[in-house]
Amino acid sequence: MGSTTVVLYLVLQLIQGTKASLGSCIPRKTVKYQTGNINTFMREGLSNVTTLLVSEETDTLFVGGRDAVFALDLNNVSREIAREYWFPTQERQLECIHRGKDEMRCQNYILFLHKINDSDLYVCGTNAYHPTCDHMVIHGANISLRGKAEESRGKCPFEPTLKYASVFVDGEFYSATSNNFLGTEPIILRSMRNPVRTEFQTSWLNEPSFVNMEIVHESESNPNGDDDKIYVFFTETAVEFEFYDKLLVSRIARICRSDLGGKRVLQRRWTSFLKSRLSCSVPELNFDFNIVQDIFLLRRRRWQDSIFYGIFSQQWGRLDISAVCAYSMKSIQEVFSKGNYKGPVTVEHSPVKWMVYRGEVPVPRPGACIDNFARSIGYNASSDLPDKVLQFVRDHPLMDDSVNPIGNRPVLLKRGSNYTRIVVDRVTGLDQQTYDVMFLGTDDGYLHKAFNCDEEMFIVEALQLFVSPEPVRSLQLSSGKGMLYVGSLSAVVQLPVAQCGRYTSCADCVLARDPYCAWSQSADKCVLLANQTGHTKNLIQSVKYGDASSCHSVENSVQKCLFTLGNNVHLKCDPLSNLASVVWMFNGRRLQAEDSKYLLYDGGIAILNVTTDAAGFYDCLSVEKSKGKEFHITMVRYALYAQEKTREAHVITTANKHSKAGAESFQSSEQPLLDEAANQKPVDGQSENLLLKLLGTGFALLFFFLLLWNFYKGHFSLPWKRREIGSKPTGTAVLGSPALATEGSGSAKNCSTPQMNI
Repeated sequence: MGSTTVVLYLVLQLIQGTKASLGSCIPRKTVKYQTGNINTFMREGLSNVTTLLVSEETDTLFVGGRDAVFALDLNNVSREIAREYWFPTQERQLECIHRGKDEMRCQNYILFLHKINDSDLYVCGTNAYHPTCDHMVIHGANISLRGKAEESRGKCPFEPTLKYASVFVDGEFYSATSNNFLGTEPIILRSMRNPVRTEFQTSWLNEPSFVNMEIVHESESNPNGDDDKIYVFFTETAVEFEFYDKLLVSRIARICRSDLGGKRVLQRRWTSFLKSRLSCSVPELNFDFNIVQDIFLLRRRRWQDSIFYGIFSQQWGRLDISAVCAYSMKSIQEVFSKGNYKGPVTVEHSPVKWMVYRGEVPVPRPGACIDNFARSIGYNASSDLPDKVLQFVRDHPLMDDSVNPIGNRPVLLKRGSNYTRIVVDRVTGLDQQTYDVMFLGTDDGYLHKAFNCDEEMFIVEALQLFVSPEPVRSLQLSSGKGMLYVGSLSAVVQLPVAQCGRYTSCADCVLARDPYCAWSQSADKCVLLANQTGHTKNLIQSVKYGDASSCHSVENSVQKCLFTLGNNVHLKCDPLSNLASVVWMFNGRRLQAEDSKYLLYDGGIAILNVTTDAAGFYDCLSVEKSKGKEFHITMVRYALYAQEKTREAHVITTANKHSKAGAESFQSSEQPLLDEAANQKPVDGQSENLLLKLLGTGFALLFFFLLLWNFYKGHFSLPWKRREIGSKPTGTAVLGSPALATEGSGSAKNCSTPQMNI
């Protein structure tokens, strides 16, 4: 018990130290919910959107929800093309309820949508805890089930909230889920043709939570005659570590597509099943993000160049950080084809320990696919493999080496956000360099756009997808359309991969470092780079450095304000981005926060008890650093002029018009501004007059009650009682009116800031 407490204490101390040490990215822009650039599908009957299928060939987005499949227009998801309901029978629902499940879960949650061809889909649902699959026919603008539903134990989960994975390849359906009602029998299964499954042993799968499954066509142009591979990603309870509690680890498992099982050993079981730990850690802290949340395969023309991107979190909830790691095919192959095996070792009076296997490894290599070498020694199929090879792989499914990420560190760390889904797009910038842009859905309904360039993490923006917070449950990318499709519990959202028009100035466009966008000097706006097919000499983009030095200076107009002496003046200004800070200049001199005359706060500055020396020009500069360079952008300029205290303050707001955007500057003549300000008509400071009246009334009432109290106590003599005083000396009380120290009747109104479209 004492050792357990010590271990727990050390773990908590490690978490605290890690939390203080880990860096984290801040999104450059935070974009609140806007309807203008987002198409949304919300209909009666749409709920629990768990799966999306993009069909660019038919311009259709298929949506699987509760008891229904929807077909939407891929170009505008708010337009519904067709729908097909698939309810469980009343008998199934009653049976489900009798087995202890609530009515809400005893529905048919559509979890799998796989395209067989342009006119046929393979659809699977929970069907009130009785998993069922069927074929869906697409004919014109209609979709319908064939009505040939088949029991699908091992293909589809019983429980709608249980994690799962699947892939459909050339008539073969691969699935990773649970094989029983209680969810206690995990399985990785190939069905429909040559069915093969995993062995039901904790050394193979120990309480797994499946995340994703992908096929990599490694047989293409392979000099070794190797086979295609199915990769499965999941989190499970570790068997190789001793810990005070269940320690979770992320896994990558691999099986060969041509695996037919063994002849005597591992009959109808995978003979190629191997798994390894998927590492995502910060090396200098030796801290591991041990729970994989989602995986995306960025496919390239050469399968060797493909990259797996994964979202990871950590088991100990006190550290609120998400990490993204990337894995190359080379590192994955090396672990499975050349790495050492782990094996169980029984030690006297101790539980089984998993150690590196140091003995002789049989030939051909256990867990390897049938390749040219295996064929050359007489093994043409997995059923031909000798028993000792199959027994070895049955007892040693775990590799000793872990699969490490590219660069041995995360490509992104984000504190305060829980990422749920990821897709990645490869974009070519103006510099002809390629950038992998990550789109990450969060559990509170935001979409982050981020990339990693030369080991520098950068989040371009955080975009709010829904009116109210709800987790992103599915995320799909159509690179051909340049669109993203997002599913939540109650809606489907479509949005472009980039909205360059949101950047209204050259500096804002370039500092955004968005690989999709560039500033057009000829059009004087931020444009989508993919649409610029002509000359690109007039375009400005700096993804690597965010260097806005090429942006031309822009002249700013001025907001002119009159103020009354002795009042407080508030000037509003927001920085250009979350990465920028605000600097205030007064007549070319930087204002310091230590100056008691000024109060600097988020959103502006307050000038307290203004005097005549406060008149002049106030410039609000947004200062943003990028790769060591500092860029100053004038957001707004104010001209303040004093007037007599007896006059009312008047504020004139002149719109801030940009002839060009960028690192702005301003030059003007002061006398015309003074002449214009002098001709303005004053307005009443109604709020301050009301305050003064209330203060005056309060002092008058206080004076009246004090006077009554003094008469009552006899401190003052009443006129008709003066004769009774007689020879007593007379005391005369001289009472004067209270002099109220008030501000002038008018005060300067807040000067409004021209809003940048952020």
